[in-house]
Amino acid sequence: MPAPIRFGLDRLIQQPDLRRPLQGRRVALLAHPASVTLDLTHALDALSACADLKLTAAFGPQHGLRGDKQDNMMESPDFLDPRHGIPVFSLYGEVRRPTAAMMDTFDVLLVDLQDLGCRIYTFITTLRYVLEAAAIHGKAVWVLDRPNPAGRPVEGLTLRPDWESFVGAGPMPMRHGLTLGELGHWFIATLKLDVDYRVIAMDGWRPAEGPGYGWPLGERTWINPSPNAPNLSMARAYAGTVMLEGTTLSEGRGTTRPLELFGAPDLDAHALLKEMRALAPEWLAGCMLRECWFEPTFHKHAGKLCNGIQIHVEDGSYRHDEFQPWRVMALAFKAIRRLQPDYPLWRDFPYEYEHERLAIDLIVGSPLLREWVDDPAATPSDLDALTQPDEKAWLEERVKYLLY
Repeated sequence: MPAPIRFGLDRLIQQPDLRRPLQGRRVALLAHPASVTLDLTHALDALSACADLKLTAAFGPQHGLRGDKQDNMMESPDFLDPRHGIPVFSLYGEVRRPTAAMMDTFDVLLVDLQDLGCRIYTFITTLRYVLEAAAIHGKAVWVLDRPNPAGRPVEGLTLRPDWESFVGAGPMPMRHGLTLGELGHWFIATLKLDVDYRVIAMDGWRPAEGPGYGWPLGERTWINPSPNAPNLSMARAYAGTVMLEGTTLSEGRGTTRPLELFGAPDLDAHALLKEMRALAPEWLAGCMLRECWFEPTFHKHAGKLCNGIQIHVEDGSYRHDEFQPWRVMALAFKAIRRLQPDYPLWRDFPYEYEHERLAIDLIVGSPLLREWVDDPAATPSDLDALTQPDEKAWLEERVKYLLY
């Protein structure tokens, strides 16, 4: 039996020698609800219990330190932690980047965030912002590393120049296959930052092994890192289903399976599934697709019966190295456009504080996917011709940052 996995937080708590460089320094923590030890003690409480640490501040990313904010663009306030008496600053409130006053509250920032392995997940943008601020203010940043639950596979178009945003931290594909600690090394190299950076690495992370392929199934409890990230299935599908946020289709918010299914009241899921299988059956490998009905209790199409498709990736049919969630959703969009050329697919609304560019383009990191969907002559092989060079280049680039 291989040894159980130990996350960065657990190692820091269990090994006093790892904490020794922090003695006499003011320490801050950037965390969210999934920032817990093996016994489910929150990082804020676990670190505060270490007599040799001086915790002086905490930070919360999007959805807050407590994870109470349900949707995008719902801001969290600053507050005083009632148990520990330290300020908790929001990095998704009045500011996205820490201010000079915030940076003045600590010497070392510990970052303990469970990521989903997807470029659009804003915790990685927050990591970039705190690294940039640390370089300016002469602070140290330590990432307490956690698994990438989507594992090592890579998929999607690379974000194009001038398309960086809060949901696009840099030129990487949608599914990047790195841990947060590894991403920190990539940010520092790419942005040429001079910052005191350290990763408290995991022990025993085995992303190539099933059944978890990135997440230690049977060893660790899944805790939502954000309100609509309820399980491993969502994390596996997210690099594709997140694009639904830029469409008029429901992504299942307001149901018990958000970002694992999609649909709308005026969708014919049976016809859609048939068209997808006819267009590019090879893009649907490694998962099961099932026609379903659902009624969201809030968000898009709230209170309306929707016909849609659920992506299943938790039974024996799941094949980790073959599943391509980004292509599954791209194919769904293409099939809708072929079946209903005038379908109002693209949602035009302010998305993550961007008012000029379409949400789907912001999410993808360029207009390339939308243009492919909307071009009647464009084929699946055309999208592969655009995407595969990006994926190959990223696989080659990321090698030097792998810690496991």
